[in-house]
Amino acid sequence: MNPILAASVKAKRGRGAYNKIPVFGILERDGFVKVEVVKDVSADTLLNLTIKTVRRGSIVYTDKFRSYDALMCCGYRHLKVDHKKQFSNGKVYINGLEGFWSYAKERLIKYHGVSKEKFSLYLKEMEFRYNHGNKDIFHEVSKYLVTLVPDLL
Repeated sequence: MNPILAASVKAKRGRGAYNKIPVFGILERDGFVKVEVVKDVSADTLLNLTIKTVRRGSIVYTDKFRSYDALMCCGYRHLKVDHKKQFSNGKVYINGLEGFWSYAKERLIKYHGVSKEKFSLYLKEMEFRYNHGNKDIFHEVSKYLVTLVPDLL
């Protein structure tokens, strides 16, 4: 076996990588992140989630993934950044959402893999922690639980 050849062969990464769970993520500038496991990353799936999440007429920033191309036809101003050329173009960047993916991966890697059945729960935990990162997490969870079972008080 040629060690140089073995070292240069990598598994496919990113979109379309084998055995990956597709995830939709959106981040409002200076706001909250929202993530969700999806069945696929087709234009229909991403467009429907965007319509449910984002007010029409808003500016939506994305990378150049083709499934986002239909956004302009649905009442959004769609600005793209081509990561092959640059990571930002003035105010056109998606670094905030990229930061969330980095945050989530950093925390999930310690588990050395998460089951497909529980992945969405871990992902929602990462969403909650990211959105409430500067607050006391115990207080935030307690506040949330009280809203679920107000009769216990």
